[in-house]
Amino acid sequence: MPFQSELQLAIDAVRKASALCKRVQENLIDSDTVQKNDKSPVTIADLGTQAVVNIAIRQQFPDAAMIGEEDSKVLRENPGLSAKVVELVREIHPGIEEEAVFSAIDFGSAQDTGGRFWTLDPIDGTKGFLRGDQYAIALALVEEGQVVMGVLGCPNYPLEPDNPLNKGALFYAVKGEGACELPLGGGAERKITTDGQADPAQARFCESVEAAHASHDTHARIGEMVGISAPPYRIDSQCKYAAVARGDASIYLRLPRNLVYREKIWDHAAGVIVVAEAGGRISDFSGNPLNFGRGSRLEDNVGILVSNGPLHGKTLEAIEQVVDLGE
Repeated sequence: MPFQSELQLAIDAVRKASALCKRVQENLIDSDTVQKNDKSPVTIADLGTQAVVNIAIRQQFPDAAMIGEEDSKVLRENPGLSAKVVELVREIHPGIEEEAVFSAIDFGSAQDTGGRFWTLDPIDGTKGFLRGDQYAIALALVEEGQVVMGVLGCPNYPLEPDNPLNKGALFYAVKGEGACELPLGGGAERKITTDGQADPAQARFCESVEAAHASHDTHARIGEMVGISAPPYRIDSQCKYAAVARGDASIYLRLPRNLVYREKIWDHAAGVIVVAEAGGRISDFSGNPLNFGRGSRLEDNVGILVSNGPLHGKTLEAIEQVVDLGE
């Protein structure tokens, strides 16, 4: 299998980061949360995860480039928060110095990637994390604008849709090799595929829990035009990609906030390849493929449609009638 060493590193790193996140989520207190300039919550788990994953990549691939979400500025300004993050990282890397943790976090600030780079969202779905609900650790490898490998760690996602108590799933995909699911705690892998549902009456949307992240009314209008009548499956984070990839949902929409906004690449890269390799289709709202080679944002793309494949064209037609793309 191509990218075998990169994949094994990514799986191991995401597993370690998932364990770190579970410990923090189970013991979260208010002082472990700060506010970024955009007012979104940041936890010690975000920063600890980025350090743990980046340490692993730098050790095995010292010349690698990484485009990540966080930096160490907030830790350098908050000694109490810094001590907690360093303590978490030391559970995995005993004796590591504080400055080495800062350096690992800041490794995610690459700009000149040379066409090959990693991208990480240390906790995608922070509000879900803070609620004790769904979130994902999302790590992907990109070459020449295309995602070639991705891993999603979903600590609270059920391994079987009808057994919510058996949770903790890891999803991964390598270009041309299909998509798989693994129990986060260890166990046998299994291939996953989208539901392949061509009948809209048997399909359902997947959308964000947070109304601020998704226009539920607009989704409902699009769903009605497509012919979907089932209630939406509302979950946080790139777990929505996992839901489509495994057939728990048929369609996921990411509406543009406005015509100038562009999505961050780390919010989608890992999920995109998992769905694509599971047999699904991903495009922007004009039907164009996503281009991950333009830096930290999807500069060429407005809106994102993720589908099981058969319903993609019909959903694009509905989007054209409902969403104003300014064209």
